[in-house]
Amino acid sequence: MRTTTQDNKAAIAEALKTFGRGSLRANATQLFNTLGYSSEKTIELSPNTPENFLNEIDQHNRFRKDKALLSRWKSVDFIFQITGEEINSCASGQLSLQFDAHQKIDNRIIESYLFLAIKLRKGHYTRTDLSTITREINKLFPMPVLILFQHGDTLTLSVINRGLHKRDQSKDVLKKVTLIKDIALGSPHRAHIEILSDLSFANLYDHYRFSNFVALHDAWEKTLDSSELNKRFFREVANWYFWAIQNVTFPKDAGADEEIRNATSVIRLITRLIFVWFIKEKGLVPDDLFNKSKLDDILKYNDAKQSSYYKAILQNLFFATLNQEMNTPKKPDNRQFRNKAKNPGGRDQHYMIHNVYRYESCFKNSDKALELFSTIPFLNGGLFECLDKPDKDNPKKIIRIDDFSDHKKNELVVPDFLFFSEEQEVDLNKSFGTKNKQYKVRGLI
Repeated sequence: MRTTTQDNKAAIAEALKTFGRGSLRANATQLFNTLGYSSEKTIELSPNTPENFLNEIDQHNRFRKDKALLSRWKSVDFIFQITGEEINSCASGQLSLQFDAHQKIDNRIIESYLFLAIKLRKGHYTRTDLSTITREINKLFPMPVLILFQHGDTLTLSVINRGLHKRDQSKDVLKKVTLIKDIALGSPHRAHIEILSDLSFANLYDHYRFSNFVALHDAWEKTLDSSELNKRFFREVANWYFWAIQNVTFPKDAGADEEIRNATSVIRLITRLIFVWFIKEKGLVPDDLFNKSKLDDILKYNDAKQSSYYKAILQNLFFATLNQEMNTPKKPDNRQFRNKAKNPGGRDQHYMIHNVYRYESCFKNSDKALELFSTIPFLNGGLFECLDKPDKDNPKKIIRIDDFSDHKKNELVVPDFLFFSEEQEVDLNKSFGTKNKQYKVRGLI
């Protein structure tokens, strides 16, 4: 019985978590099995040291240890070899597949695949480092070798392309190395889970209907191709964008035409959020701000417009955190919630001061909220400047564009479901100029 895509992704995430304990060989076998690749053809190295590995496969001392960074290997394991026999066995009962492992296609003959796992010593490894190791290992084998690297708390899957030598058909030419790099074990990115799911045997076959190893390899390459991943990314963002502008409300001051107003405001939101995501990946913004289970511990989700996340988290992040200096011993109150005490003129002390936090009532514990924002650096950039301002011709009138305000007339609507909903189908035919087509969307975060 075929598993659902969601079940498959959950199984992949669980398989990744096991790498924090136990043997790399067992964990790697489990991960590849989860992806639909399995075989009894294996060799268990004992001990599984780099030296013993070379004793087994490098009888002529061709291996360039310095290029392959051998001194930084901790262990190496043969996981298994897959041939046409295993492919047909994997497919039996699930897929209608006649697999020919001996076809020559596009000057390539691939009759099997070898899966290896290498544990590296802790440290930073560039794409070039891992690609070079992959090439050096592949020079020792007559078939392509897929390598799963474990380095620290991350994994990298390495796939290489090979072609036949034009003059000597008995030799291979090593071509492009493609990496899925830095897959986090404890909390893998959704994108990594999805790419691994897309690489699973059943999903690849559903999409490409391959019948030989060359076509299977091409399916891997197409799935990992950066241009294809970019197309997918922009397609998903486009779908989300058109879905979002149907469901948001921004202040009328942001533009007289509602369609243009919403479009401009959503583009501004995406631009700000992409920059934030970049610095989050650099460790400068806590992951908890984008983790629904963590947010449930601090947010009440009590906004009347069901826009608690955008207002309490994102607006406070943009305007009162990234656009405000961090607290220091001399200035411990740089980052604080606004003071609602009234001035003699009737307005509170922080009226129209946008680098203080708002929406305090949306938090279960405002001190925990301040703690969550406290380590984020001050960027002092125009991208995160709140655009609400007094009208230059009439200072008593306030022009609301971002609408970063606690006032009761706040008309801002950016619903929580735009960030956290599961995948669903929506009607975007008007936006794309199509008819009777369903488009898939899901929460941006």
